[in-house]
Amino acid sequence: MAETARYSGAAIGFHWLMAALIFAGLGYGLYMTDLPLSPQRIRLYNWHKWLGVTVLLLAALRLLWGLLSEPPPPLPRSMPSWEVRAARVSHGALYVLFFAVPLVGWAYTSAVGFPVVYLGIVPLPDWVPRDKALAEWLQLAHRLLAYLLAGVVIVHIGAALKHALVDHDDILDRMLPAWLSGHRCPIKCR
Repeated sequence: MAETARYSGAAIGFHWLMAALIFAGLGYGLYMTDLPLSPQRIRLYNWHKWLGVTVLLLAALRLLWGLLSEPPPPLPRSMPSWEVRAARVSHGALYVLFFAVPLVGWAYTSAVGFPVVYLGIVPLPDWVPRDKALAEWLQLAHRLLAYLLAGVVIVHIGAALKHALVDHDDILDRMLPAWLSGHRCPIKCR
């Protein structure tokens, strides 16, 4: 089997850090919304906002990194054209959602009148006016976009597992740290 081109350590780090933050943000989002008003709920909302801002910043850095210094490695020529198109569409959707979900969430908190103070230190500007009707719409939009992000992430994970467990190719290895490459699952994948 031909050696598949790999992502750099920096790209792999961005990928897994963002994955962890997105899972944490989705988890907090699902958990905190049904809590009664309490100091814990307010704390969780703040952490959720901080995660969102961090994802937004990392997405911008990752996009700039990829555009300016390190384009992704080419996909194997053996991949069917429909999979190449699907990979491009899903990666594009992920990047759009990396920006849209936190920006709409930030707009929602601005419309409600609860400012974002990043890490409890850096106050971020409100970028929409305080407006109850707008806040309701933005809350729904944020929730739907977050669910869409979760769906695209599930498809992304499913595709990676399909490549590892069904196709037995090196696609998943491209994004694993070198010490895990070739040892991606406890069952025989090849």
